[in-house]
Amino acid sequence: MTDFADPDTYWSWHTDHGYTRVINASGTMTSLGGSIVGERIREATVEAMGRFVKIHEMQAEASRLIADLTGAEAGCLTASASAGISLCIGAAIAGLDPYKAQQLPANPGPRNEIAMQVGHLVDYGAPVSTAVELAGGKLRLVGQATSCADFHLAGALGDETAAGLYVVSHHVVDYGQMPLKRFAEICHAKGVPVIVDAASEYDLTGFLADGADLVIYSAHKFLGGPTGGIIAGRKDLVRAAYLQNTGIGRGMKVGKESIAGIIQTLKEWKVRDHAAVRAREQAALDLWLATLAGIDGVHAHIIADPTNNPLDRLQIDIDAGTLGASAATLARALGDQEPSLVVRGHEVELGYFQMDPCNLTPGQAEIAAEILKRVFADAKNLRAQPDDLDLARNGGTDAYLSWLAD
Repeated sequence: MTDFADPDTYWSWHTDHGYTRVINASGTMTSLGGSIVGERIREATVEAMGRFVKIHEMQAEASRLIADLTGAEAGCLTASASAGISLCIGAAIAGLDPYKAQQLPANPGPRNEIAMQVGHLVDYGAPVSTAVELAGGKLRLVGQATSCADFHLAGALGDETAAGLYVVSHHVVDYGQMPLKRFAEICHAKGVPVIVDAASEYDLTGFLADGADLVIYSAHKFLGGPTGGIIAGRKDLVRAAYLQNTGIGRGMKVGKESIAGIIQTLKEWKVRDHAAVRAREQAALDLWLATLAGIDGVHAHIIADPTNNPLDRLQIDIDAGTLGASAATLARALGDQEPSLVVRGHEVELGYFQMDPCNLTPGQAEIAAEILKRVFADAKNLRAQPDDLDLARNGGTDAYLSWLAD
């Protein structure tokens, strides 16, 4: 929830620029801008833009705040969580040697293998493997997609292993995977540091407590800050990740305005009324649940977040034969409304989509409810389009291919 109390003020920016008005019921998605920052964060960002400042001093302040919030020894900021993965991989390979850092990615040396469970080989808008390879890392996949035993990981670790990479995400295979604590124990027994990609996670302390040496968060997702990546962990490895700014990290640098905004974001996280946020989100879910109650062919129910974030979503299961439209067609139709209601449709091939309440501004839950009423009442008249399912299945790639194609 943000501080845009006047809906007309909120929408005027879209109107002035000719942009589509969007209600984000999808989540903290990069394609929609991540999240919306509050007033004090916006002010901190603007204030920094009009001044010169020593970036190392700003990063040192950020490190102190990150350490305070996460329990880490140190931290630093970068352009995104994906950039954070590359910097952390580079840190594990090159350490604090500036010569080695500047040899990446072409000449990483023999110790560049990154062990990762096959079931964690996800795509978050780009393959996680790309973030590893940008730093000169070579993935060593362990186990099978639905099964990773202790011996799979232990047998893969050797003299060429630079790090173990563990992904926490709703995208990973949801069974048969090794818990982080056990993953860390096996890696540490072989002297291998553990890097955790926790870009979309709310918990800022648990992954380090479970044995991670470096953890990467997104500043612009649950934290609600400007676009950026947060690295937290062992001081020597954080320093080595920061050194990567002299090499591969140069193209991933974060500017003074984002650093200032993220610093303010971290300060506000400490005093956020998390219970009040949950209550507002629950009110939206209850409204949407009531809106869809009693519609034949529709089963709406509230589900918990799959990685245990303090967030619930509304899952809407569709019986296409009874309702007259598939989940994919409905998701597309909702997105075609004015304003566009963007739902969480990356699993529509399974016959459902979800609605996420965490990025609503005042009044948008009610507007979304009216859109749901309108679209579902007309479901039998919705005409399926050949690409309804492909748009979701292709993970946003089609939008890139169609950009400026006309």
